[in-house]
Amino acid sequence: MLLQDKTAVIYGGGGSIGGAVARAFAREGATVHLAGRTESRLEDVAEQIRASGGRAEIAQVDALDEKAVDEHADSVAEAAGGIDISLNVIQHGDVQGTPMAEMKVEDYVRPVDAAVRTTFLTSRAAARHMMLQGSGLILAFGGYGDPMRGYYLGGLQTAFQAIECMRRQLAAELGPHGIRVLTIQTAGVLESLPDGFEGRQAIVDDTEGRTMLGRAATLDDVGNVAVFAASDYASSMTATALNITCGAVVD
Repeated sequence: MLLQDKTAVIYGGGGSIGGAVARAFAREGATVHLAGRTESRLEDVAEQIRASGGRAEIAQVDALDEKAVDEHADSVAEAAGGIDISLNVIQHGDVQGTPMAEMKVEDYVRPVDAAVRTTFLTSRAAARHMMLQGSGLILAFGGYGDPMRGYYLGGLQTAFQAIECMRRQLAAELGPHGIRVLTIQTAGVLESLPDGFEGRQAIVDDTEGRTMLGRAATLDDVGNVAVFAASDYASSMTATALNITCGAVVD
């Protein structure tokens, strides 16, 4: 197993992305600590992992709350002897579908503020423990791409750019301590769109049409790439994004 005896903390672990990564981590031997606001959703993912023979713990944590994040990370590290992987995939409260020229400033700024705050808090909490052990991975999700005509994404892309800026700085500061910082970059994970989502098929067709492979990354793709990123196979990788856009973004 690629992540045998590793300890992973996943903020937003009850969501589709967080759940996919949690299941993949557990499959490869990691103990996953699922943190989020909605206990029932966390428990659903934990039960799936346990049913497959994996190890999962849950905790109700507001990843925008400094005290809650620090206390949870401290408790996980104390119980497990450290933290090996930290992933933050909480929602940022972005408003989409409204042109910037018509958007309220609060709606534009909210996801930027949330993304910066939660990424800083959870990365700092993990880094403090990873520095003691001289290793670890802080994993971001989303990346960024070129603006797309006809889409009104509000502050979403600005939030992703802010996270990427932070990822670069964290990688520089934490590299001497053996800590890696990476991003899983997607062009959208279509499976995460809820059934009945307005305009879902149009989004699917447009997203797949912009890729070189004619498809988008799946939840399984995300989980598998996250496993690779956290494994020893990626031990020389930091300060970069793992591009799983299926060719929508060309490096």
